Amino acid sequence: MSAPASAAPLHLPQSDVPARVGLVGLAVLLAFILICRAWPEIVTAFSLPGPAQRLSGPYAALLAMALTGLAMAAWSVGVEKVHRNPSTGIDWDNPRPISDILPISATKIAALWVTWAAIGAFYCLGRWYWDGQYLFAMKVIGVAAIPMVVLSVPYVLWLDRVMVNPRDHVWHFGAMLLGREEWDLAQVKKHWRSWGIKGFFSAFMISILPFGFAAVVEANPGEFAGDPVRLATFLFEMLFLIDVQIGTVGYLLTLRPLDAHIRSGNPFLAGWLAALMCYPPFVYGLMGGGGIIQYEYNTADWGHWLAGHDALLWLWAGWLVFLTAVYAWATFAFGIRFSNLTYRGVLTNGPYRYTRHPAYLSKNLFWWCSVLPFFVTSGSLVDVIRNTFFLCVVSGIYYWRARTEEAHLLGEDAKYRAYYDWMQEHGLITSRLAKLWKRANPRPVRPALQPAE
Repeated sequence: MSAPASAAPLHLPQSDVPARVGLVGLAVLLAFILICRAWPEIVTAFSLPGPAQRLSGPYAALLAMALTGLAMAAWSVGVEKVHRNPSTGIDWDNPRPISDILPISATKIAALWVTWAAIGAFYCLGRWYWDGQYLFAMKVIGVAAIPMVVLSVPYVLWLDRVMVNPRDHVWHFGAMLLGREEWDLAQVKKHWRSWGIKGFFSAFMISILPFGFAAVVEANPGEFAGDPVRLATFLFEMLFLIDVQIGTVGYLLTLRPLDAHIRSGNPFLAGWLAALMCYPPFVYGLMGGGGIIQYEYNTADWGHWLAGHDALLWLWAGWLVFLTAVYAWATFAFGIRFSNLTYRGVLTNGPYRYTRHPAYLSKNLFWWCSVLPFFVTSGSLVDVIRNTFFLCVVSGIYYWRARTEEAHLLGEDAKYRAYYDWMQEHGLITSRLAKLWKRANPRPVRPALQPAE
C-alpha cells in the first residue's frame, strides 16, 4: 500500500452500488412520512379505528426503517439482480444436498449463537445501554433476539447449500470453538471485526431512530416558512432523518444474498480508535458537555451572529442546508450497504464522484459554518483560541478516520485503488485538495498502515 500510485485510469471505475437503490429507499421513506403526517385525515376519511393523530411514535419510526429497507432489498433483487453478482460468493444453480453441508452449517450456527450471546453480554455490561435513548434499542433488540436465533437455522442451511465456499469466517470461529478441525486465526479476527461493528453501531442507530422522526412528523412548516433559522432547522432534521433511517438499514441488512455482506472490517487499530471517538459513550468525554475537546464554550449559533441581516441569514441557511443535504446524500447513495469501518463493495457514484469523503467534508464544513467558533459571547480571546483549536482537533480526527478507511480499502480491492487514483487526478474536489497537499508534502499520498494484531 505504500508503493507509488500508478497512472490514473482514463475512466471512473463502475460503482458496485447501484445508484437507484438509495433513491428507491428515499422515495419510500418520504412517502411514509407523508402518510404519518396525514394520518388524522386518513382516519377521518376512511372511518378507521384508533385516535386521529399523527404517527410520530418510536414504533412508527421503526416501521419507516423496515419499509425503507424492504423496498431497497426488493429493488436490489428484483431489478438490479444483485443476488447474481459473483461477489456474493453464491452459485444458485448448483445447490448441494443438505446432508453434505449439515456439519458445516451446525458449526456456523453454534458460532453465531455464541457471537450473539457475547454481544448480549456486552450490552448487559455497558451501563449506557440501559439509560436514555438506548432503552428503546435494547427493547427492540430484546424482542428480535428469539426470532433471530430461530430463523438462523433455516437461513444458514439454505445459504450453505449454494455458497461456493461455506467455510467462511463464521465457520472458522465455530471450528475454533469446537476444536474439531483446522481453523484460521485471521478468519476468526475477521469474524469478530464484522460482528463487533454490527453489534456496536446497530444499537446506536436504532436508539436514535425515534427522535428525528417525531420532530419531522409533528412539525408544521407553515409556522416558520418565513424564518430562515427555524426553516433551516426543520430541513436539518429532515435530512438527518434520511441519514439515520437509511444508515440503520445498512447496518441491519448485511446479507450475502443481497451482496450487502461485510466483506471485511477495518483491520487497523487506528481506524477503530478514530471512529469510536465520534460515538457514544466515548464521544461524551471528548466532545460532549465538558469534554476535553469541546469546542462550544460561550458560543452562539449562526442565527445569533447574523440576526438583523435578512439576506445574509437566508444565504447562510441555504449553504448549511446544502451541506446537510450532501451529508444525507452520502448515506443514501450507499443504499443497503452503509456502515462504518467496513468494506462492502466500492462506491464511485453520487457525491463520491466528486470527493472520496463527502460525508466527512460536508459534516465538518457544517460545524465550522454553524458554530462559528471564532465568535464568542464572552468576548474572551482565550475562548476564541480554545474553541477554534479544538474544532481543528475534531476535524483532524475525521481526517484520521478518512485515511484509515482509505488504507483499509486500498488493501482490499483493485477497483478502489483505481478509483483512488482517478479521483486524485480528476475528482472535482479531491484532485484540487491532492494538488495542494502534494505541494506541502511531496511524500506518497496513499496511506500505509499496519493491521492491528
